Amino acid sequence: MHAGGLVAVCDPVTACAAPCLFGYPGNSAQLPEKVMSDKSHVSLEQHVCLVCGTTFDTGSLLLDKRLRQCMEHHTVTGWGLCREHEQVFKDGFVALVECDPARSGGVKSGCMKPEDAYRTGRVAHLRREAFAQVFNVPIENTQPCVFVEPGVLAHLQAMVEPASD
Repeated sequence: MHAGGLVAVCDPVTACAAPCLFGYPGNSAQLPEKVMSDKSHVSLEQHVCLVCGTTFDTGSLLLDKRLRQCMEHHTVTGWGLCREHEQVFKDGFVALVECDPARSGGVKSGCMKPEDAYRTGRVAHLRREAFAQVFNVPIENTQPCVFVEPGVLAHLQAMVEPASD
């Protein structure tokens, strides 16, 4: 069964998993290399941050019920907030994420889906109370961010600068 094959042998004393050659002593012929699949039946779950777009680990494991080797090492399953933006949200801020409407996907009923938003990279955080005073759009307490058109953040910056003089 192991003749001419490369097998990992685990020594229980040293816990060494060194590859050992069985079969042909002194054989210098190259053995065919086995290529392992990058797929597995277990994967680490990841989410994408709604605000900054970075991928982060959720700490959950995903398991294929049929134990098929069908998943990558990391699997993105949805949206959430990274640690930094989760803390900012808990501190009472709403993230204003600037998006380019020309490059974004279709906007239905005034709402843009996170997967359709083309983020420009500009983000501002506004206290939830200030957001309610500045914008005429109601926002749920559980909503961590809103997508805004280019120019909104510059307008907010212009409103703040005279107050700081």
